[in-house]
Amino acid sequence: MQPIIRSLLDTDLYKFTMWQAMLHRHPATQAEYTFVCRNMPEHPLAGLLDDVNAQLDHLCSLRFTRGELAYLASLRFIKSDFVDFLRIFQFQREFIHATADAAGRLHIRAAGPQVHVTAFEVFVLSIVNELYFRRFDQAGAIAEGRRRLAAKLEVLHDFAALPPRAHPFEFFDFGVRRRFSGAWQREVVAALRDGAPRFFKGTSNVLLARDLGLVPIGTMAHEYLQTYQAVGVQLREFQRAALESWVQEYRGDLGIALTDVVGMDAFLADFDLYFAKLFEGLRHDSGDPIAWGEKALAHYQRLRIDSHTKRLVFSDALDIPKALGIHGTFSDRIQMGFGIGTNLTNDMGLTPLNIVMKLTAANGQPVAKLSDSPGKTICDDETFLSYLRQVFHIESA
Repeated sequence: MQPIIRSLLDTDLYKFTMWQAMLHRHPATQAEYTFVCRNMPEHPLAGLLDDVNAQLDHLCSLRFTRGELAYLASLRFIKSDFVDFLRIFQFQREFIHATADAAGRLHIRAAGPQVHVTAFEVFVLSIVNELYFRRFDQAGAIAEGRRRLAAKLEVLHDFAALPPRAHPFEFFDFGVRRRFSGAWQREVVAALRDGAPRFFKGTSNVLLARDLGLVPIGTMAHEYLQTYQAVGVQLREFQRAALESWVQEYRGDLGIALTDVVGMDAFLADFDLYFAKLFEGLRHDSGDPIAWGEKALAHYQRLRIDSHTKRLVFSDALDIPKALGIHGTFSDRIQMGFGIGTNLTNDMGLTPLNIVMKLTAANGQPVAKLSDSPGKTICDDETFLSYLRQVFHIESA
C-alpha cells in the first residue's frame, strides 16, 4: 500500500486552531462526524472501501514528529500545553468506521471525544479523493492540470498590468480536502509561490507552509460554532458564546469570523460593536458573495467602523476569474482575501468529488448548519432544524 498521509501536518491550519480552542474550553465534548458525497461519482465510492480502511489503519499509526511539533510551537498562537498534548496524541482506530452499502455509497463515521476525532475530517477527505482519482489516467490528468495551471498564471500576469486599486488582490490555497493528490497540491502551491508572489500569499496546508516557506492560513470552520449549539449555552446565544471563547483563546490573533452557520443575517444580529472591533474581518462560504459583501459593508457602516481597517475573506467555490470579479467590486472599499480550493488543486479536466465530513452531533444531540446556500445545509434531524429556524427567525428554504 502506498500511504497517502505521511505527516500529521498535512491538513488545514484551522483544524489545529479549533482543536486547541476546544481542548482548552470544552475538552469533554463527545462528537460525531459524518461523511457525505453531494454529487454522483463516475465510479461508485463503495469500491474504495478496502483501500480506505487500509489508509485509515496507516493514519492511526502516525505520530507527530519532534520537527513537526517544533514548527507548530513556532506559531505564536499555538500554546505550549497544546503542543504537549499533540506530543502524546495518536488517532484511535476504534473511533472511526468505514462501510459501504448495496447502492455503492461509502459511509464513514467518526465518533468519540471531540479532541480525539475532530482531526479525522481533512485526512479522510484527502484519502477518499486521492484513492478515487487514482482510477483515472494519471499522466493525462497531470498534463491537463499543468496546462490549466499555466493558464491561471497567465491570467494573473495580465491582471498585474492593470492600474492598482485601493486594496490589492491576494489569494491563498484552500485545497487540501478536495485535491487530486498530495503530490499535485505541492506542485501547484510551489508554482503559485514562484510564479505569482505578488498575489499568492499562503496556504491552509500546514505541511506545505512549513516546507515551502509560506504563511499558514486559517482560523475557524463551521464545526467550531456548531459545537456551541450543544455545550450548555442557550441556543440563541451559541454564536456569541463561540465568538467570545475565540476572543479569549486568541486575544487578537486569528481574527476572521465565519458567518454562515445560521446565515449572514442571523450572524450580523449577534456581531455587535464589541465583536466587530475585536475581529479583523469576516469569511464568506455560502450564498451570493456580492450580496454578502454589501451586507458586511453596511454593517460596518452602521457601527461607524472604517471598512478600510477590516477584511472580507471569500472562500465559496472560487476560481481566479470569479475572485478577480469580486475584488473589482469591493477593492476600493475594504481589504480582501480569497481562499481558492478545488479549482487550484483539482482542476484536471475531471469532475471533482463534492465530499464533506461534517459535525452532525455533539454531546448526544444534533447540531446543524443553516447555510445561505440551501444545498449546504447539514442536519438530518428535522425537529432540531425547525427549532433552530424558529429561534433565529429563519424561514424554511
